[in-house]
Amino acid sequence: MLDWNIIIESLPQYGAGIRTTLVLLGISLLGSFVLSVPLAIARVSARPWVAKPVWLYTYVLRGTPLLVQLFILYHGLAQFEAVRQSAAWVLLQNAWFCAWLAFTLNSCAYTTEIFAGALRATPAGEVEAARSFGMCGFWLWARILLPSALRRALPQYSNEVVGLMHATAIASTVTLVDITRVARDVYANHLVITESFGVAAAIYFVLTFSLAGAFKLLERRFLGHLRPQVQLPVSH
Repeated sequence: MLDWNIIIESLPQYGAGIRTTLVLLGISLLGSFVLSVPLAIARVSARPWVAKPVWLYTYVLRGTPLLVQLFILYHGLAQFEAVRQSAAWVLLQNAWFCAWLAFTLNSCAYTTEIFAGALRATPAGEVEAARSFGMCGFWLWARILLPSALRRALPQYSNEVVGLMHATAIASTVTLVDITRVARDVYANHLVITESFGVAAAIYFVLTFSLAGAFKLLERRFLGHLRPQVQLPVSH
């Protein structure tokens, strides 16, 4: 039997944990999106000296666990005297900043490759049509290439957003009181595994369902032209 009194008493704590999780997710997604758009453009550049550094960045960040990256930023850099004496130490000693930076850089690596893949998949006809109207350079990217690529990237990007939301659970390892940390605290105080982590699981499920539903609406709005317009007959 579930102890509903413990669950009800813990709801304010879970509410604070949800707020922490959503704020961390929001600022990390914002940072990664802003960085990934220019990096994706550089990634598809025909100039190796532009594309290769971005490839190396995405290769390294996607090839190492996010938890390790977070620990390096929060615990590892603190081992160096030069870092502790630098101006950057004001930020690097802050758990919020380290968590934001780790999640932003990691998500940016994945998002860059998602957007770069969408840019490469741009139909040649779209580019030719734009050039026939005299578009080139900045306006070609701003009006044709980027809007088209971002729309096509929505299904893959939605997976990255949901994955990052799940990944925020490791923020509790650097003292942030998110949903997972609240569940651990409730378990430590009451020794009830189902009530503590069951509520956390339910919260993550609702957040996942909500994010997935929001992206489905966006896909319906911006990718509706790609859906079949004619219902094919079904053979029996």
